[in-house]
Amino acid sequence: MARRVMMVTGGARGIGAATALLAARRGHDLLLTYRSQAARAEATARACEAEGARVVLVQGDAGAEADILAAFARLDAEFGRLDVLVNNAGITGPRRLLAETTEQDWVSVMMPNVVGLALHCREAVRRMSTRRGGPGGVIVNVSSRASEIGGGGEWVHYAASKGAVDTLTIGLSREVAAEGIRVNAVNPGLIETEIHAAAGMPDRVARLSGGVPMGRGGRAEEVAECILFLASDAASYVSGARLPVGGAR
Repeated sequence: MARRVMMVTGGARGIGAATALLAARRGHDLLLTYRSQAARAEATARACEAEGARVVLVQGDAGAEADILAAFARLDAEFGRLDVLVNNAGITGPRRLLAETTEQDWVSVMMPNVVGLALHCREAVRRMSTRRGGPGGVIVNVSSRASEIGGGGEWVHYAASKGAVDTLTIGLSREVAAEGIRVNAVNPGLIETEIHAAAGMPDRVARLSGGVPMGRGGRAEEVAECILFLASDAASYVSGARLPVGGAR
């Protein structure tokens, strides 16, 4: 049986890397995009290859249309198909009260988190849609529990971008349901990844985990399991869902 092809944006580390490795173990070949950490991306690719996957790495900015189009062109040339798109790439932006944010804070977060994600969805739909001659497929968007919690006191701009992701997920799922495409989101809560340190809060998970009913932060591998479920045939009647992965927080 032919291996399925999955594209994971932001696949070098964290949730993206965990998703790629689990997908490799479960029979997917992979195109992984990354922005800057080439060594980490190479390490992830080699780990996936050790699990039997064919892996193609593409460097680029997930918020830049030219780079997105280049990644899909590479996908077409290398694999000629796309079964699953995992929109994982994104940034939090700096920790700031809304009253302290700048226009650039908003633009820098919205471009990869919303505009770039939407453009990745557009390109996936063009290839997957049965109305356009495609075989169907699955899109899984990595949103955040921040879309409901709101990010107050830390990053309302990030939370707002994830609210847009949730809305896009619902709308697109209804738009393409009759075209053989399922669209869902996972909404991670406090997960032990480098995203917190990148935002200037390396102790954030430890500091806030007391407010999680399960009493701990989550692991990237736990989010990856949910992504792979939504991408699998076990979720064949699931579309438009936003799956919270936050320990009941």
